[in-house]
Amino acid sequence: MHDEANIGDATGAVIVKAKPERKVFRPIKTISRVPDELMNDVELNAALKILPSNYNFEVHKTIWRIRQNKCKRVALQMPEGLLMFSITLCDIIEKFTDADTVIMGDVTYGACCVDDFTAKALGADLLVHYGHSCLIPIDRTSGITVLYIFVDIKIDPLHFIETVKANFPNTTKLGFVSTIQFVTTLQTSANELRKDGYSINIPQSRPLSPGEILGCTAPTIVDVDCLLYLGDGRFHLEAAMIANPEMKYYRYDPYAKELTQEM
Repeated sequence: MHDEANIGDATGAVIVKAKPERKVFRPIKTISRVPDELMNDVELNAALKILPSNYNFEVHKTIWRIRQNKCKRVALQMPEGLLMFSITLCDIIEKFTDADTVIMGDVTYGACCVDDFTAKALGADLLVHYGHSCLIPIDRTSGITVLYIFVDIKIDPLHFIETVKANFPNTTKLGFVSTIQFVTTLQTSANELRKDGYSINIPQSRPLSPGEILGCTAPTIVDVDCLLYLGDGRFHLEAAMIANPEMKYYRYDPYAKELTQEM
């Protein structure tokens, strides 16, 4: 009897089965963390004071990515509500990198509207897409690197939490949804409310973040009494209303600090 590595033929000769050489490929090490030297750059941090402090444009990460990739032209794409900050962002990027910038002025309709074709036609080697999550995978773009900046917006979570407490008893089963700008506040607020006995359901439609909804995408939510949307406007909320037609809906406007029932 021969072992598994040895096989006998008709002549009785023993043929030794060759074992393939196992090759181990180690992942290429890349530095993804922004260096402290850049994070603590006095001149850069002074320039960032022009931008609103509660808007996280992740400028340090953007500059680090541009330097790493040695980009020569960077295209900036953002929704209309953020275009007012585009000139400032361009000035900062051009001052602290060797790249020039292009502001893409066409209307951005949402997370599905990554204009990689135009950016490439403009000669850009990096497209920075602001205000939306990574709905389009970065390996599905037309030969151009895409950097997603969510633009997390800090708001007063305490007022939101106290508003929920004042309007809903802790026996109410609540569903929380929002846009990408406020999902961090949504999670923080939900954790605090759970400490007071609230049942909070934060649904997820992959590949979106937990609690995030789009104007075209919202999950079906079960086992909740009502749905509370954190955000301004009704556009995104209406997607959740269509997906959950038999539910009560409320909207908390983080700018006006008002809670309204939506029909």
